[in-house]
Amino acid sequence: MVVLDPGHGGVDSGAIGINGIKEKDIVLEVAKEAIRLNKELFRNTLNIYLTRYKDTLISLNDRTRLVKAQQPDVFISIHCNQAKRKEAQGIEVYVQQPNSNTDFELQSKSENLAKKILSEFDMALGFKIRGKKYADFQVLRETQYVCPSVLLELGFLSNWEEAKHSRRKESVRGYAMVILQILLE
Repeated sequence: MVVLDPGHGGVDSGAIGINGIKEKDIVLEVAKEAIRLNKELFRNTLNIYLTRYKDTLISLNDRTRLVKAQQPDVFISIHCNQAKRKEAQGIEVYVQQPNSNTDFELQSKSENLAKKILSEFDMALGFKIRGKKYADFQVLRETQYVCPSVLLELGFLSNWEEAKHSRRKESVRGYAMVILQILLE
């Protein structure tokens, strides 16, 4: 089982693009497209569960509680980036910052998942790769002992080129397909 977490939702729009596009909408479209493609192209090979299926705000506590209850094989939180510098662009993947309580086997699996995501986005879609980064985000901190967990940033909505790209249906399909290909490996 895979849990995909389309970030934000409801009153929390997340990043708002230079062209008015909202992070909450893009990431939900990507997650739903992953479900559609899994069904149509891969005969539901993957059992995919979303933390939200519509434009509603699900608390971080509820998102992580769901992961703990479902005990998935993988957790991917999907987001879009934003920066003051309009030239900033590219894909980033975050993993939990290791600490003295870290389960190093799961940490290693999370880091390998991050590397696969970055590699696939580079090879399949030609995105600029900003790299694997460490953070102490609640969704990573509270799922790190359950399964490999990453937070994926799908480019910068503050960058004209990436904001325009993210608005296209074929881009949403491409993002979803890359995620599926990684999960099917």
